[in-house]
Amino acid sequence: MNIQRVVGDLVATSRIPTLQSKSLRVVEDDSGELEVAVDPVGCRPGDFVITISTSAARHATGDYSITTDLTIGGIIDNWTEERWRD
Repeated sequence: MNIQRVVGDLVATSRIPTLQSKSLRVVEDDSGELEVAVDPVGCRPGDFVITISTSAARHATGDYSITTDLTIGGIIDNWTEERWRD
């Protein structure tokens, strides 16, 4: 698991069937690298989140048929920008 920040929504109108109804978010790590994550928890841009990667990401969605390798597992309640890039 990693801590990342949500930087925005990702809209993709053409998707494979298992991703049709899933919300997608663009997240960044502390070095600024961007990735796309499935969002089953409903986060917003600016939220710090816990991301789950690799094969565990599929389990975290609750639907093993979803083809993802990055899922947002939770929104962090108490995390400050000062801790982000120290």
